[in-house]
Amino acid sequence: MIDIISYACIAIGIFFWFWGTFPLLGKRSVLFKLHSLSVADTLGSIAIVFGLLLKIPSEWPLLILVIITLAIWNTMLGYVLAYCSSAGEEK
Repeated sequence: MIDIISYACIAIGIFFWFWGTFPLLGKRSVLFKLHSLSVADTLGSIAIVFGLLLKIPSEWPLLILVIITLAIWNTMLGYVLAYCSSAGEEK
C-alpha cells in the first residue's frame, strides 16, 4: 500500500512539473509566467520528495530538510516574482 501511495505522489509531482510549463506559452508578462512555473515546480518537487520519503524512510532527516527548504525558498521566490509582475502592471 505504501508503494502505491509513494508512486502516486511521484506521479502527481511529475504532473505538476509539466502542468507548470503550460503558462509559459501564454501572452502574459515574463514574471507572471515565472511565478506560475515556480509555484507548480514547488508543489511538484514537494510531492516527489514526499513520495521518496515514503519509499526510503531511512533517509527522513535529509528528505524533511529538502521539503522545508523547498517550501521556504521557492515560496519566497514565488512571492518576489508575483510582486514584481504586479508592480509592472500598476505603472
